[in-house]
Amino acid sequence: MSTISPSRLYGSIQLRRNRGLAGLYLVVASFLILYALLFPGILSIGGFSKFTQNWFPLALVTMAQALLMLNGGITLAIGPLVSLGAVIAATTMEGVLGVPGGIVAVALAGLSIGAVIGAIVTYLRLPAIIVTLAGSFIISGVALILLPRPGGFIPDWLSTALAGHTPVAFLLLVLILMLWKAFLATPLGLGIYAAGDNPVGAFRSGVPVERVKVAAFALSGLLAALTGLFVAAQTGSGDPVIGTPFTLNSIAAAVLGGVGFLGGKGTMRGAICGSLLLSVMINVMFFLGFPPVAQYVAQGLIIVGAVAIPELLGVWRARR
Repeated sequence: MSTISPSRLYGSIQLRRNRGLAGLYLVVASFLILYALLFPGILSIGGFSKFTQNWFPLALVTMAQALLMLNGGITLAIGPLVSLGAVIAATTMEGVLGVPGGIVAVALAGLSIGAVIGAIVTYLRLPAIIVTLAGSFIISGVALILLPRPGGFIPDWLSTALAGHTPVAFLLLVLILMLWKAFLATPLGLGIYAAGDNPVGAFRSGVPVERVKVAAFALSGLLAALTGLFVAAQTGSGDPVIGTPFTLNSIAAAVLGGVGFLGGKGTMRGAICGSLLLSVMINVMFFLGFPPVAQYVAQGLIIVGAVAIPELLGVWRARR
């Protein structure tokens, strides 16, 4: 009886997960080259820093969304959690808690809210899209109660450190991706993929599917809340509605990166690439002089095309 070596098995799994990403990498590279031609300043340290600072929040919320999509779920509470994270940061850092206490408060809020939503979805067997939609209204209301209008306090040194003229945002993103890679080597990380791909098979193999799902929601909430912290440092204040655009953009970027809605399909690097494509695409259209309405139309067409073309190619190959 022949057996498959672990290295060959790992290679085949990675090949399956990365299928179709070569085209995405090519499209992203093309847009980056075009962007560099239109705006050569991006090649400087300052230009690169500003670009990555604008991309970083979208990359984080895309990771938060992709984490759930890989597990077979979805969340509509990303945007409100970003707003709540920004509000908590702006309302706690001036008091006795200071910056360390504010960061801990933001992280705990994201983790706990995500865990509660995950527990409701998992143990009450309710659709994630409904629970997170209801949760988004509650979270938005809490953010508005804490800070009815933009304001609060973010120390200047923190804004300079995170959103100054150095590529700190890019280094943070690299660090988070390294942590994600290490996380995938843990039973919990492996369980997220397994439970998303085949929950019944994963359960029979000993994966605690329910706990994995709750953990995925908790980690997603943590990433979304920390995004709010970064946005607050970027803008210098808290805003109770600043996260609104991130919900749909996180879904679009994850889908652009090849992450499937049914779980177990896609990679986090693909999702990050999708967020990069979305960011660069918007900047390129701006420098090309597209009016705002045309930008929305072009963005929608490119997203539909990026999602539809691989599917059409798959159908065409299957018929050959």
